[in-house]
Formats: sequence, C-alpha cells, structure tokens
Amino acid sequence: MTVGIFQPNGGWIEVIAGVMFSGKSEELIRRVRRALIARKRVQVFKSHLDDRYNGVYAVGSHDGRSIEAIPVDSAQQIALRLDPHAQVVAIDEVQFLDAGIVPLANSLAARGRRVILAGTDTDFRGEPFGAMPHLLCAAEVVDKLHAICVRCGAPATRNQRLIGGQPARYDSPVVMVGGTESYEARCRACHVVLPADESQGKLL
Repeated sequence: MTVGIFQPNGGWIEVIAGVMFSGKSEELIRRVRRALIARKRVQVFKSHLDDRYNGVYAVGSHDGRSIEAIPVDSAQQIALRLDPHAQVVAIDEVQFLDAGIVPLANSLAARGRRVILAGTDTDFRGEPFGAMPHLLCAAEVVDKLHAICVRCGAPATRNQRLIGGQPARYDSPVVMVGGTESYEARCRACHVVLPADESQGKLL
C-alpha cells in the first residue's frame, strides 16, 4: 500500500518559490493561518535581512498582510530557538540563509514536522539563489509562483534589479534587499543584466 506524504505522524517539506512580487510571503501566511485554524502549534522564522514590511519581527506581504516571526541569521539560530512542540515550522526569505538550512529542514521533516519554506529561487542575474536549489530537490511539495512582467504583461520569472533606474551589472552584490525602488518583476525576454565592469579589476 502506498503511504501518502500527508500521513498524521509524518513530516514533509513544502517550498514556495518564485520571483519578487509573486505572492510567496502571502502564500506562506495563508498556509500558516490555515494551520493555526487547524489548531496546530506553529513557529515562524524569517531572515533578519528583510525588514521591508512591518519590521524584522513579522512576515509581511506586499498587500499588507502579516504574521509574527522570529528574525534569524542562520540555520543554527533556528535550531537553537526551535519550539520542541512545534508541529509546523515556516521560514520566509529562506534564500538568505546558509546551506545549513537544508539538513535542518530534512531533519525537521524526518521528525514529523511540516516545514514550509518561501524564497526567491533565482537572484537578479537569473542564477540559482543560495540553498534554494537544494531545498527544491529535498521538498515533497513545490509551488513556483509568477508575477506579472512590468514591461509586457507576460508571466514574470526574473528579478530585475535597478540601480539609479538602470539595470544592474552582473558583478553587483548578490544580496541587496529592496522593494519597487530597486526591483521589478520581468519575463525572460524583458530581463536585462549589464556586463560586469571590467575596469574594476584593472590597476590604475
């Protein structure tokens, strides 16, 4: 007999992936609230780097919804602050956390927890972001959300970084937290990454 992943005593990993402005945090909030309605014990974490909406002590969405969360810098901090009785563990902006989040998520699932992870799967270059590729492979459930391209209206699958209103160069820092002033959602055809500034590597 095949045993489903949603058995009462079994754990699993869910990953909500996609570009900025695609509703990842909103979906995480929705799942957490449904778990609370089901009277599950829930613990929510988020990367301390993201303080755009409601500060660092809440997960906030672009549409104004929010839930309380514990800000963390690493997977180890999550492990140290984990409620041993939590049945559901949710983590937002997981792309900012270190590689240790992968074994931690697997360990939690193996111990019967439902683990909900939300994060941007590609950086502004369109390349894999942080531990997200490994989390996508480890997950039983994956949902990839899309935004709307601000240029043409097609499904957006890329994060367009803007610096001074212009596309960022390839050698810009990978992590740069920002909102609509720094990023746009764009489709593959409208996404632009300028070449690296080769002059930065030359001696004057």
